[in-house]
Amino acid sequence: MLIQIHMLQNYAPSNLNRDDTGSPKSAYFGGVQRGRISSQCLKRSFRMSETFQDAFKDAGLLATRTKRLPGLIEDALKTLTDDEKAITAIVQRVPEIGAESGRGKGKVEDDEPLETRQLIFIGAQEVEPMAEKLLALYREKGDKAWEKLKIADITRALGNSVPRSVDIAMFGRMTTSDAFENVQAAVQVAHALSANAVEQEFDYFTAVDDISGESGAGMIGDVEYNSSTYYKYINIHWDGLVKNLGDDTAIARQAVLALLEAAAIAQPSGKQNTFAAHNLPDLVLVEVREKNLPVSYANAFIKPARQDFKHTLMEDAIARLSDYITRIGTAYNLNEMDARAVMTTLPDVALPGAETQVSLAALQEWLAAQLPEA
Repeated sequence: MLIQIHMLQNYAPSNLNRDDTGSPKSAYFGGVQRGRISSQCLKRSFRMSETFQDAFKDAGLLATRTKRLPGLIEDALKTLTDDEKAITAIVQRVPEIGAESGRGKGKVEDDEPLETRQLIFIGAQEVEPMAEKLLALYREKGDKAWEKLKIADITRALGNSVPRSVDIAMFGRMTTSDAFENVQAAVQVAHALSANAVEQEFDYFTAVDDISGESGAGMIGDVEYNSSTYYKYINIHWDGLVKNLGDDTAIARQAVLALLEAAAIAQPSGKQNTFAAHNLPDLVLVEVREKNLPVSYANAFIKPARQDFKHTLMEDAIARLSDYITRIGTAYNLNEMDARAVMTTLPDVALPGAETQVSLAALQEWLAAQLPEA
């Protein structure tokens, strides 16, 4: 089974996701420049949202992406043993995890925290078992043998750590270490693209020195921004998600409903103190399909959406989306394959074959009814 989420979301002037020069990210699509919000940015906003934190953090079902694995292992070891010598010896080897290929750890200065060479996405429930295995291996080998052990031998002895984490189950994990199980993502998140063509603008700003009494600017700067109506697309492979969660259908149901909510209300954090672009989607469409055939509707906007005297940019984008759903659905017999529901803030909006829901909560209830029971 495949669940697909489509959104149209208009942002006021903003710089939600910057490139290496500080400019809002963009892309060419249909031969014209579009605003873009990267999938990485969107996924992080979902993971860090109050929705995900409230639903899964206390249950230990969220992961942490970090280089500070040695500190996590040290904290866990302190709950297992009072042997400071063992703790120090073990923690000193942890930065080598992930560097078994020989590209190795760098020299760590005395005043720097111990870190792994790569960011490791680790579930909360993985840390303590890993610490237990490291402590057992250290005790088995002894202090001198432990120092001489190759890191590849240590990670092989640990075995693959399998996460039970909602965000890893959804967004996957790839490491180069035998200490961790790679996880194939069950959720795909597209880069959000503006339905409209975009032209970047610049805000020229100044600040005045409050104490000096001097006229004119104490500093001058500029920041680039744009305003766009974004099309967002997410798909969830239900069977893959359930498998990644150890066949726990109840948690998978909770995860899908939480993702729908987070995708609608979580916001990228880029330059929000400057622009406060906290705009919610005006349209959220959810489709449930038995066949695993993902279809993005981004091509509805190959010809950019436009506003005129009769229609706003959002209204034109919705009209183009509706027309494309009809055309692509007829061509590939998709409309008969889908259960479909839509929530919109605009009056008199109907999408082909979609049940209209009055609120996000109602849309979640509709989706819950489509999912297999625990």
